[in-house]
Amino acid sequence: MSGISQNEMLVGLDIGTSKVVAVVAEATPEGDIEVVGLGSQPSRGLRSGVVVDIESTTQAIKKSIQEAESMAGCHISSCYVGISGSHIIGLNSEGVVPIRDGEVKYGDVDRVIETAQAMAIPADQRLLHVLPRDYIIDKQDGIKEPLGMAGSRLEAKVHLVTCSENSSQNIHKCISASGLDVEAFVLEQLASSYSVLTEDERNLGVCLIDIGGGTTDIAVFVDGSICFTDVIPIAGDHVTNDIAQALRTPPTQAETIKQRYGCAVSSMTRPEEIMMVPGMGGRPERELSRQALADVLERRYVEIFSMAQQKLSSSGFDELIPAGIVLTGGASKVEGATELAEEIFHSPVRMGSPHSVEGFSEIINNPVYATSVGLLLYGQKQMQEDHLNYINRDRNILNRISRWFGGNL
Repeated sequence: MSGISQNEMLVGLDIGTSKVVAVVAEATPEGDIEVVGLGSQPSRGLRSGVVVDIESTTQAIKKSIQEAESMAGCHISSCYVGISGSHIIGLNSEGVVPIRDGEVKYGDVDRVIETAQAMAIPADQRLLHVLPRDYIIDKQDGIKEPLGMAGSRLEAKVHLVTCSENSSQNIHKCISASGLDVEAFVLEQLASSYSVLTEDERNLGVCLIDIGGGTTDIAVFVDGSICFTDVIPIAGDHVTNDIAQALRTPPTQAETIKQRYGCAVSSMTRPEEIMMVPGMGGRPERELSRQALADVLERRYVEIFSMAQQKLSSSGFDELIPAGIVLTGGASKVEGATELAEEIFHSPVRMGSPHSVEGFSEIINNPVYATSVGLLLYGQKQMQEDHLNYINRDRNILNRISRWFGGNL
């Protein structure tokens, strides 16, 4: 049961370094999500996930929203917004509280979560997510849903995610200036996980690597819960800049060359494969072997995957991901990326594309839309949880009232 009483509109807004993507979907009472509109605009106002030009970012958001509105035939007033950048900090914490009435109730869960998140956060950071990993009742661990269970002591293990207060405020300013409200800021790799990971992968243990334009986002899931997040400030735009410098061609042409001819493993290309490189300033185009281009890409992708491998190793979770690595994001689409990642991580690697949504499948089933589609699924989950919490808390209040009347009659 979805918990959504009527069709609801959901909007995911992925404000990336290279582009802004808005996706509009309809959530039905049956729990399905159907994409009814999308818009995409080049972005020039962000660098590594951080706003550097408010006006440029605002215009890109407005245009992508207008494009999505026109396609969906509806007015957009609010959205779920992806956030990333090197200012993101993820850490694990624990909390312990006594169980008041011998049975875990909502109040006990709220208190233990509050205790777990009561740790020193830098003044320039704000709490973005409190993500429960599991609960322990009287030393019995591995509990995912403690409500209604008997016991005297409740512990919670949570993953906390913080972000820069100033960075989130600047993004909020751009969205507000576009005439939109923010339903929630969502960590981008968390959003992407909803759209590209399977439940089996989450439960078995998996590492998601989302290679975008400005950042490479990492998330590790063990036993169905997120337990590690990190961000590498190197991604697809750095690859494009490498090509532009090596080939002495404009960045826009370098991006086209990367998408059309790029390969992350030079041994997968042949010396006789030739491509034409546009010249700058009216200079004539020239020939270049695809293998030479692959040498440029391979160096940068080796750096990205090696840094991700180092972070994974230092986290201590590298031995807990038998499901391997899932790559997603626009820059993961380059030929050879999966093979190179398998060589560096010594683990099975697959490409992750959005699933679990209907409509525009020929467009949406693309790693580029992993975050924006994931924001829709995150929004749907929040709506369902809010509805169930509302019902259960009302039921608890009614039970207390009936017990009070029963004891006073």
